[in-house]
Amino acid sequence: MKLRKFLLPGVAAAITLAGPSLAETALDREQRLAWFNEARFGLFIHWGVYAVPAGEWNGKTHYGEWFLEETKMPVSQYEQFARQFNPVKFNARDWARMARAAGMKYLVITSKHHDGFALWDSKVSDWDIMATPFQRDVLKELAEACRAEGIRFCLYHSIMDWHHPDWGTRRPWNDKAPASPPDMDRFVTYLKAQLRELLTGYGPLGILWFDGEWESPWTHERGVDLYHFVRGLQPQIIINNRVGKGRAGMSGMDRGPGVGDYGTPEQEIPATGFGPGVYWESCMTMNNHWGYNRHDQNWKSTTTLVRNLIDCASKGGNYLLNVGPTAEGLFPEASVKRLAEIGEWMRVNAEAIHGTSASPFKKLAWGRATQKPGKLFLHVFDWPADGRLRVPLAGGVESAYLLVQPDRHLTLTRSDEDGLVVTLPAASPTPHAGVVVLEIRGAPQVQATAGAVRQAADGSLTLTAADAELVGHAIKLETKDGVPNIGFWTDTRDFIQWPVVIRRAGTFSIEATYACDPASGGSEVVLVIGEAEVTALVRPTASWNDFQTAHVGQITVSQPGNYTVIVKAKSKPGQGVVNLRSVVLR
Repeated sequence: MKLRKFLLPGVAAAITLAGPSLAETALDREQRLAWFNEARFGLFIHWGVYAVPAGEWNGKTHYGEWFLEETKMPVSQYEQFARQFNPVKFNARDWARMARAAGMKYLVITSKHHDGFALWDSKVSDWDIMATPFQRDVLKELAEACRAEGIRFCLYHSIMDWHHPDWGTRRPWNDKAPASPPDMDRFVTYLKAQLRELLTGYGPLGILWFDGEWESPWTHERGVDLYHFVRGLQPQIIINNRVGKGRAGMSGMDRGPGVGDYGTPEQEIPATGFGPGVYWESCMTMNNHWGYNRHDQNWKSTTTLVRNLIDCASKGGNYLLNVGPTAEGLFPEASVKRLAEIGEWMRVNAEAIHGTSASPFKKLAWGRATQKPGKLFLHVFDWPADGRLRVPLAGGVESAYLLVQPDRHLTLTRSDEDGLVVTLPAASPTPHAGVVVLEIRGAPQVQATAGAVRQAADGSLTLTAADAELVGHAIKLETKDGVPNIGFWTDTRDFIQWPVVIRRAGTFSIEATYACDPASGGSEVVLVIGEAEVTALVRPTASWNDFQTAHVGQITVSQPGNYTVIVKAKSKPGQGVVNLRSVVLR
């Protein structure tokens, strides 16, 4: 294949802001993003000629949408997959219907991934769907199907392009490229020409989901320019933050100068939300790959997927769940099954997801919560064995019922220590998450000690990773050998905290159960309670997985009361601060 030669008249090589002035008030922005903030759930689709090898090449079976980069196959050889891409079983209406039935409100499909292949009939390149035996414009059919099913049609578009000869970090295996060096200004002209086709030929787009911005040829200034160019053509479109250079890795949120409307955590859900006015969306796979890999059978359970959706909504974010279709144009059966099962849950519980805002509680031992004016939705993951659901509310609750049985009211009682107690049936109505609705007056009245850790009978305080509140972008909860620990503490601005109730004050001995790779030992960590603090040096263990318990000092709390225990890092000489399982005060 070869790129069609073209020249757009009047396009200067220098970067200039395109389109009209994008002066936008906070209210304008809120209204533009309102549908996105209400949707909470979308479908991601990674599809292209990489579906032909289906993850396998020369005896290796781990490949996906990065096939071209990972195999370093000559571009001329990779292009042969287009001749085998003939998805005769593709039915756009079926795809849109599955998304709608699953409770999804928008669909994002790869118009072009990093391999440069265009899923539409592009007029500025031969490396597109018309180079295949299929010769049907997939995007046009899917756009029409989405609108017929009430789904917002959105596009993913890679900035990076391994196939194009002018992408600044041209690969040595691009054997179709000329001897002359790449020209990024010429590449941006091509990029904009393709985007103009998409933005003017496929109706209103909900989102333009950029990716591949991390390599050095792409700059902040180019990102600003591209953002203006896109919104100049479709002023109401939403653009993710990967158009710019501010994204902090897979944690997905911007640090430093950023461009775009919302953050994009990848394969993870932030430990906390980011408050009103900060929009984000976690994109995640059902198995281990984005593009189709027939060998990858490591599927997440439907329960995990439903709880991921709830987790995102409870923190004020969206969940973008991926499917990688086959080269025939079908969703894998495992994906179809999971979408249908999510849909069964959503048919009953969608009210507790769509249009909700973040939980008023920092942490709940039994699950998550979402809310709407006048209602709290309690998503119960761990159904209480004694039938008593303890909710840290001080008052204002008028009634309670299961969302699946709105006409059957549940008994409410109060406890000074537990707050509100809801008496539940013996079993959850679903294995994924039973939803209890609380009808309330005004704003939720959360107890001051909600989620607080209390002293045991012997006066000790056990602060576990599972009970911690993680503050920051990188730090997150993970599990090793079935035991939760706090990991990925790679930024000293992140910290850990636990609300605690101390009824018996005094001097406490501090023990920590932790792991630290030898190359990262030596971080200074500070534990703070009220006015008191203790500094400790993190001594290395054998690895990040070698957890040891060590005495780290003493701290005195002079008065009983409600406190917040904070653990923060003063310095980090290595890759990470520490992996922490627990802190015990005795």
